[in-house]
Amino acid sequence: MKQYSSAATLLILLLAIYLSFEASMPGYTPDATVDDISFSTNRALVHVKNMSEKPHGVGFPGHSEVRDYVISELNRLGLETTTQQGFTAGDWGNFSSTTNILCSIKGTEKGKALLLLSHYDSSPHSSLGASDAASGVATILEGVRAFLKQNQAPKNDIIILISDAEELGLNGADLFVNKHPWAKEVGLVLNFEARGSGGPSYMLLETNRGNARVIEEFTKANPKYPVANSLVYSIYKMLPNDTDLTVFREDMDIEGLNFAFIDDHYDYHTERDNYERLDRNTLAHQGSYLMPLLKHFSNSDLTDLKSLNDSIYFNIPFFRLVSYPFDWIFPMLGLAIISFLVLMILGLRNGSLEIKEIGRGFISLLLVLGINGLVGYFGWSALTNIYPQYQDILHGFTYNGYSYIIAFVLFSVAVGFWAYHKFETTKTQNLIIAPLFLWLIICTLVAVYLKGASFFVIPVFALLASLLITTHQKWPSPFLLLFLALPAIWIYAPLIKMFPVGLGLKMMITSTLLTSLTFFLLLPVFGSMKNKNNLAFLFLILCFGFLLSAHLNSDFSDENAKPTSLVYIFDADKETAEWATYDKVLSGWTSQYIDKNNENPISSENESLSSKYATRFSYRSAAPLKNIAVPKIETTKDTIVGNSRKLEICITPQRNVNRLEIFTNEVEIIEAKINNIPLSAYYLKNKKGPKLVTHYISNNDFTELQITIPKDGELELTLYEASNDLLSNPLFTVPPRPEDNISMPFVLNDAILITKKITF
Repeated sequence: MKQYSSAATLLILLLAIYLSFEASMPGYTPDATVDDISFSTNRALVHVKNMSEKPHGVGFPGHSEVRDYVISELNRLGLETTTQQGFTAGDWGNFSSTTNILCSIKGTEKGKALLLLSHYDSSPHSSLGASDAASGVATILEGVRAFLKQNQAPKNDIIILISDAEELGLNGADLFVNKHPWAKEVGLVLNFEARGSGGPSYMLLETNRGNARVIEEFTKANPKYPVANSLVYSIYKMLPNDTDLTVFREDMDIEGLNFAFIDDHYDYHTERDNYERLDRNTLAHQGSYLMPLLKHFSNSDLTDLKSLNDSIYFNIPFFRLVSYPFDWIFPMLGLAIISFLVLMILGLRNGSLEIKEIGRGFISLLLVLGINGLVGYFGWSALTNIYPQYQDILHGFTYNGYSYIIAFVLFSVAVGFWAYHKFETTKTQNLIIAPLFLWLIICTLVAVYLKGASFFVIPVFALLASLLITTHQKWPSPFLLLFLALPAIWIYAPLIKMFPVGLGLKMMITSTLLTSLTFFLLLPVFGSMKNKNNLAFLFLILCFGFLLSAHLNSDFSDENAKPTSLVYIFDADKETAEWATYDKVLSGWTSQYIDKNNENPISSENESLSSKYATRFSYRSAAPLKNIAVPKIETTKDTIVGNSRKLEICITPQRNVNRLEIFTNEVEIIEAKINNIPLSAYYLKNKKGPKLVTHYISNNDFTELQITIPKDGELELTLYEASNDLLSNPLFTVPPRPEDNISMPFVLNDAILITKKITF
């Protein structure tokens, strides 16, 4: 391969990588004029802005304001809107008052209904909820508006459910599915969600059986920018799920499609989840899903979506969504293995393959995997040691995280070029054998244990074709080999980025290993290049450049603020008070109250407080006692019935509060109700830890606990009553955070917490 061919090939590779991302999303033009019958991102943005002006978690003032806004907008569309109010505890032991918003569009035929779903509550207590999930509500409002303007009556009823209390434990969905008569009419759910503030929206399917029929109908609907693959589908089915759609699947056996975006994950559940930071292209992407799917599924037979069969599927530029049956997995794998063996034999016979040179290919491969695997595995630990402030971003994805992903990818490529430079005299066809052997092992394993990833065999066939060419042509065209490498680039480039963004930089090993495995698939392109060492040096320099960029942006700023936390804890039993923080690296704001050089020892007290990632307090310091009203606790019933002891306890707040957590000792809980709503037997049997229930309080409601234990049992309750008013309570003088600080998400924050134990 000549020098100019090497440069041109690398340029085309970069363009192919760029296309793998660019082709996944629509663009957004701020001043674009869109007709009334089409989805307008600008019109949807108006809804996002109006719904994200203040935090609107359950029990917060903004919550009812957003609810009233959504109802008024649905009424403006001429839809008869109702609310469903009730109390649920879901399967997470999170109890709350819930108010769902409902309306419907009548279909012309009797059949199953299509349900459009998103939630209007934001995460307590500081999140503005622009992406999660005002963007979903706005998508539905604008999509339904455009649909109605088309003036074409659908065959199926269309139900619009804007659910409540999703952030607390899917409570709104639980209330609808188990208590509303419309739930029995639903045939398919389209749910719009977010776990970040940008990037492509991923389609994620939920079904109790096979996905074949849903994927078939999704393909017929033909959304222009599908981003989906059955690898994520298979992983998702193996893990605990936590979207509203899960309740429909588990409780009513209803299929559904999630559409959620995860880029800029650091904004998730923070006050920076605001209108300004929502990616406009992302909102346009949500609309590009809704409109064709709304048209298709509102006129399809939704009684015929269940299937015992699964399909492999993945998106790729130009072809949108490619799918084929699970039944093809082993025939395709078998064909690939047979082709490999045949090409090996032919190559050895005609002398184009040599055993010794094939062995050198295995050495290079193992060297690349070993180095890149170790760097990826220890990368996050090294970064948090150098930059300990990263530990305070509980998402695990830093503001400069994209620079780190690029740096680690460039390093992995540099290692690849360096390792194969060591055997530069080895012919390309001999180098291909080891990657083919490894990839066939991987494909065999996924065919058995992770069937959804079986589309991995597609680039393997392309590599087999390259082996055929290189064993039979002395001077193969580099551009033909590059063409055969395109499936590998288009399939794996998005995955290399997706895993550390969605799962955190601690999963950087997925990027380094996937980059290595993709590099192996590109060996027909790289193998004959004579300047591998120079390329290794170039990619290493580029790696250092992105590491330098990440370093220069490692500090917090007004734009990329430091998450901070502060809680005032009053122990009502000991009559002592202390400040506590979850911060690993104290900010100037937190240091006003926490002296890490003279902090109280961290004990097991309060370690049971609920948090998304089981985060515990890092530092505590003594605090002045304040005159905070303790909750009123009354025992209204304590009686023995047979072998059981039944207690009724009423806990009434004496101040404005947002939540009450109740923990128990290890006594057996036979039955439990909160405000006359039973906690499920499944939850009581399988709950982990001492938490019994969390009551997210609206209107300063009381908490009535009915609990049954063995008659000889002794019950100890630990109460954590919290209000999120530390910065506004007149008893305190805590100043507002500076602009380069934000409230830390996923933990109890900016709170006045009272703890009290009672024994019965």
